[in-house]
Amino acid sequence: MNFEQIYSQNPNFSNRYISPEKLFSYLRQNLSDYIQEIGTSYLNKPIYKLSIGTGTIQVLAWSQMHGNESNATHAMLDLLISLDKAPEIKEDLFSKISLDFIFMLNPDGSEKWTRLNAADIDLNRDFHNEASKEIKFLKQTAAAKKYDYALNLHEQRTIFTTDGIHPATLSFLAPSENVERTITENRKKCMAVIGRVYNHLKEIIPDQIGRYSDEFYPTSTGDNFIKAGMPTILFEGGHFVDDYTRKGTRKYYTIALYYALKAIGDLNSDTTGWENYLEIPENKETHYDIIYRNVKLNTEHECILDIAVQYREVIEEGKDEISFVPFVMEVGDVKKRKGWKEIDCTGKKFVSASKYPKLDAVMDFTIED
Repeated sequence: MNFEQIYSQNPNFSNRYISPEKLFSYLRQNLSDYIQEIGTSYLNKPIYKLSIGTGTIQVLAWSQMHGNESNATHAMLDLLISLDKAPEIKEDLFSKISLDFIFMLNPDGSEKWTRLNAADIDLNRDFHNEASKEIKFLKQTAAAKKYDYALNLHEQRTIFTTDGIHPATLSFLAPSENVERTITENRKKCMAVIGRVYNHLKEIIPDQIGRYSDEFYPTSTGDNFIKAGMPTILFEGGHFVDDYTRKGTRKYYTIALYYALKAIGDLNSDTTGWENYLEIPENKETHYDIIYRNVKLNTEHECILDIAVQYREVIEEGKDEISFVPFVMEVGDVKKRKGWKEIDCTGKKFVSASKYPKLDAVMDFTIED
């Protein structure tokens, strides 16, 4: 039985936005035997680690290092619900591995749906400075035992595709350990796992799996963990066509998480098949959310151009789901980019209080017949 046949969404978390308090309550009520508090955030919210499995292969994973990236938290919640329906698969997986999963490393940012923590620090660029409380707890956890693998779980913007046509719904990376991007033994261990995930997922979401840039980032978490000797795999959940709440991405993220853990258990640090990783197409930055083509502005001289718009995600007070606010990102000749939605404005009116659309500002115009 393939895992996708038993996949189920955790019904307690149907929205893309996850309230930290709701998550904490769920963990305490349903998984109290498996969780422990490893620290608190800048605003003193708890940070929980779930520990499950009896296997000898030790795996560390963490979600929502960036608060506005909830797919990995969903994936872990969905994984547990799904495995409860298939005890044989669950037993096989957790007899080989022991998983420590840190839920919502950045609960303050998660509450406000921001990338940064409450002190405006990017945890993924704070490895050496340790200006944030949260990164210290992650590093302390990583140092507490000898982990064989780590999973650094993130999301990426809708701008990325695998080939200029298909969205990079999932992208993976075996991070570099140096600026030369040397393919080391630890990178090969990561590549072997990713290769197995890719071989499975390319059959169910063909052309939607990408490879994230392996540029070395001296201050980032994954690069430094692998440099220190812990094989670390980056997950990036991305766009799924016509699905900005990322329910499709959530499903395939969960499936990818399962097959990564299964590959870790089966490979047990073996690097067989690592070359398959190199078959994965590299991410391309090719798209905006919307492009208005052939817009005729209300100017004294004839001015026809393209307007590219990108959504920004915000959580509004009193709401339990994020909102998408359109911002103008580029104006002029935007032929080098495509839009997930393209609107031909030939023969239509540009209606706005201003003559020109304002860059990096909320879209304040309409297009009318």
